[in-house]
Amino acid sequence: RSQTTNTEGKEMKYKAQCTCGSVEVELKTDPFQQLLCHCKNCRSWSAAPVTSVCLFKPEDVEIKKGNELVRRYEPNKGHLKCWCANCGGHLMNDHTNGYGFIDVYGSLIENFTFVPTAHLNYESTIMRMKDGLPKFKDFPSEFGGSGEFLDD
Repeated sequence: RSQTTNTEGKEMKYKAQCTCGSVEVELKTDPFQQLLCHCKNCRSWSAAPVTSVCLFKPEDVEIKKGNELVRRYEPNKGHLKCWCANCGGHLMNDHTNGYGFIDVYGSLIENFTFVPTAHLNYESTIMRMKDGLPKFKDFPSEFGGSGEFLDD
């Protein structure tokens, strides 16, 4: 995908927005990592058996519209869940203070193809997936996890 420009003439790679469109997020690059998460926290927040994880450096994510509508909730230290106050639409998980990255939900990114490379927190899964991807028991060691893998 080629770069496009925003209304200010600056380059952006992708755009994501909440359900009602009141909050818009610009993404300047491709995510440096794409994963699937099975943890109870993500499952309960998204009301889904698994969530898409697209990790970006904080400087590559910018709320361009509706910043005043973004609400945050921190169920675990370093895991700020962000959503739109108008529609309740989820936007991202801000892990800047815990891990140094922001997770924008892959399903919200326009004109983007989500291609995960591994599963996280597979020990907590409620939906087994036989897709040949590595399945971390919890997190990779560089994210503070055990780095252990589980079978499909």
